[in-house]
Amino acid sequence: MADLDGPRWGPREAPVRQLVVLCHGVGADGHDLIDLAPHWAAALPQAAFAAPDAPEPYDMAPMGRQWFSLSDRSPARMQAGVAAAAAALGRFVETELARLGLPADAYALMGFSQGAMTVLQAGLHGWRGRVAPPRAVLAFSGGLIDPTLPPGPLPPVLLVHGEADAVVPPERSHQAESALLAVGASVQALYAPRLGHGIDEAGLSTGALFLQRAFA
Repeated sequence: MADLDGPRWGPREAPVRQLVVLCHGVGADGHDLIDLAPHWAAALPQAAFAAPDAPEPYDMAPMGRQWFSLSDRSPARMQAGVAAAAAALGRFVETELARLGLPADAYALMGFSQGAMTVLQAGLHGWRGRVAPPRAVLAFSGGLIDPTLPPGPLPPVLLVHGEADAVVPPERSHQAESALLAVGASVQALYAPRLGHGIDEAGLSTGALFLQRAFA
């Protein structure tokens, strides 16, 4: 799988002290989320933001990228796909941390939709034996592809989901919340009653505060 690349932003104030990696949804690319960086830079002015393009062309449309294929949604294929995507994301994180001269744990992962599924995999499973765990995992409109969580301490997780989401059912985040709580993980959840498949101002504000606390 090819090395990832994509748009970057910041830091607003030097020197850089944190890295926040933003992972887009299926059919989009890194430009879809990099505009979140100026919003969250108010809370983390010394953070660099990177929004890598997913590793594969979207196989169900003539444009866009995907973290893993959705053409076969059997559990085995989905878990294999998200594990490969998480490994590619881990390599990107290592490269970016080295490029910025940051410690191994000075990063957070955020994802939307399929990107949220990928950062949950990478943040809860994929870092073991490779890089330090992230300071935080922020999953917007996603879910756990692999619900069997590993033993040991897990990074704090923020789950944000619109209750009117017709693309990824909000039950996916409710299930993730239950699984995380069952293993004693630190998890915060925000469910927006009238929000569809998107990110609103409440989610942005909650994410900013969550990141600020994670790096405090």
